Amino acid sequence: MKKQSLIFLATLWIALQGVAQSASDTVLQHGAHRIGKRSDAAMQHWRDSGFGQFIHWGVYAIAGGQWNGKNYTGAAEWIRSWKEMPNETYDSLYKQFNPTRFDAKQWAKQAKAMGAKYMIFTTKHHDGFCMWHSKYTDYTVANTPYQKDILRELIDAYTAEGIEVYLYFSIIDWSHPGYRANLVSDNDRQQYEIFKQFTRNQLVELLTNYPETKGLWFDGTWDKAWIAQAAWADSLGMELRNLHPGLIIGSRFRADETGKRHVDANGHLIDDYDQRFERNLPADLQETGGNDWECVMTIPENQWGYHHDWSWTYCKTPSELIKMMIQTRALDGNFVINFGPDGEGNIRKEEADIATAVGRWMSVNGVAVYGVHHSDLTKQDWGYATQNGNKIYLTVFNQPVNQLLRIQVPKSKSAEKIFVIRSAKLLANGQNLSVKGNAKRGSYYRDKFGYSYFDLILPAKIKHQSLPFVLEIELDEINVRDQDSYQQALT
Repeated sequence: MKKQSLIFLATLWIALQGVAQSASDTVLQHGAHRIGKRSDAAMQHWRDSGFGQFIHWGVYAIAGGQWNGKNYTGAAEWIRSWKEMPNETYDSLYKQFNPTRFDAKQWAKQAKAMGAKYMIFTTKHHDGFCMWHSKYTDYTVANTPYQKDILRELIDAYTAEGIEVYLYFSIIDWSHPGYRANLVSDNDRQQYEIFKQFTRNQLVELLTNYPETKGLWFDGTWDKAWIAQAAWADSLGMELRNLHPGLIIGSRFRADETGKRHVDANGHLIDDYDQRFERNLPADLQETGGNDWECVMTIPENQWGYHHDWSWTYCKTPSELIKMMIQTRALDGNFVINFGPDGEGNIRKEEADIATAVGRWMSVNGVAVYGVHHSDLTKQDWGYATQNGNKIYLTVFNQPVNQLLRIQVPKSKSAEKIFVIRSAKLLANGQNLSVKGNAKRGSYYRDKFGYSYFDLILPAKIKHQSLPFVLEIELDEINVRDQDSYQQALT
């Protein structure tokens, strides 16, 4: 596409967004092109999905975090950067890549059983090895003993299971002679221009050859060389969006012209959702800035690709991952669990067991995850609440010893009205729960801030569950004078 056309598209897209700048804002050409969340159907579908799977897979899985009997304690996919791993040796590993046990359909079925609604796959990590048949480099799966297009196999399998596919793409590419982390000399700048065109060609190739793609998940964009390409990267993003309407891109792709990443110099989110919460959860809605966001989480402490040895690292349990998922959804984010298959194409047993446990829980309690948003209830000690319409889902991690779950309900905007719990049930079996209103002398107890409280009487059989349970409640707003009749209905 000609440069003039790209500039026109970029200018038109910015104008259509109607970004209003305050007098105190810095005037930016390459910052955020929208203030606030995207409101289109594709973005809403991403929000409603809520839960996804990440797969880190490449030739680094052959080494598996070890070389010559030594253990690499960094992230396994970074092993090429380890002093104990000769680069020329690593760069020849692709000649051994023959994952004969790889079964894309089996992976997809496992992801569906886990409850994942979308999958992010590493098409190319920092080593530059391509898991698709790229015509712009020989360093691809086409030139391995396996030969077949792994990306095509995965997209077909996951799409057949109703799981949407997003493509991870690293801007860092150690295999390309034009790649630079910083531009110091004229030669650096000349070589980097070649690298930029190569990067653009591969991204267009991916969206053209795999039109099922729903979005791009970028990594390796922290280099000074890339940050300095604000105008060019902005134009490239416009080209990709024009090529693939509805494309979803996270906040890692580009910086503004001042060098700010994720959010621009005015504090507005760059692109479509915030990617800063990697292996990290915000404490509250304020920390999210009101943006769409996503948390990608490893099962070990910091292992994305396959590592032979998990004995030296802390690994998360299904209960911990479910708690993180619910916390994420309660704060209007999406949660993604990472898997790192081995060099033969196996998903390790520990990961498969976690997928099974999470899937069993999701098969019962998924309504507390999909299509929900931040609840009207304030955060309470027993766990987290999510909401869909007038239904509120209470995911209980800290079960009270007296089997009375106290719920603080929202305050009514009217002094003449009060919120009450109209119904409550246990999702696991649909059992209706008794509600105990905290009435005192004909009126409900309110604390000094004006909040009212109700107790849900929990059944004895859920006393010793290892995983959290979910309750569904519905609130109703009644006149204060109707409290007595409501209390009688409870009893």
